[in-house]
Amino acid sequence: MRFAGGSRTMLTLSTGAMLLASCAGAGGRPELPPASFVAAKEQPGEEYVIGPLDSLNIFVWRNPELSAKVQVRPDGRITTPLIADMPAVGKTPSMLAADMKLALGEYVQNPIVSVIVDSFSGTYSQQVRIVGATQKPASLPYRANMTLLDAMIAVGGLGEYAAGNKARLIRYDRATGKQREFALKISRLLKDGDASANVKLEPGDVIIIPESMF
Repeated sequence: MRFAGGSRTMLTLSTGAMLLASCAGAGGRPELPPASFVAAKEQPGEEYVIGPLDSLNIFVWRNPELSAKVQVRPDGRITTPLIADMPAVGKTPSMLAADMKLALGEYVQNPIVSVIVDSFSGTYSQQVRIVGATQKPASLPYRANMTLLDAMIAVGGLGEYAAGNKARLIRYDRATGKQREFALKISRLLKDGDASANVKLEPGDVIIIPESMF
């Protein structure tokens, strides 16, 4: 009877260890829940925030001489007719339009201003960065409903010596103000076609892909 009790104890411990292992990825990192390859319902993402080197089309209604197509400078500012060094980075297009309207109000009565983003890269907090053993490491502008598969297609897949199943995702947790790490199984996704390895990305995610040691 004592032997049977010991066996039950060992079985319980083994089962618990298996459950813990299934909840964690490589190196004890948790894994993210699977995402579908195509979103069941396309939804808008967070409101776009203007970043350095974005190309903007500033339109002032009935004042074509005040309208302009400009690129956000590396210092985060833009210059348009009558307005010099207007801060743009960190603002949404509607916020920048409101600031432009206020500044132009000194010269034009009740100006109507629209800001359209022609080409964008976004702020770092709105990019997904992929580094390490990939064909072409890159910073990708985040788009709504973006998944790991989308990001890997954009960078041309894994490098020849990539250890894709040892990759990790670093994500900033706004609730706690801390970074969290998650295990990724990129080889399982790309080489084995395992749909459960596809996960949803968020703005600001960093994907690190190490090289295999042999």
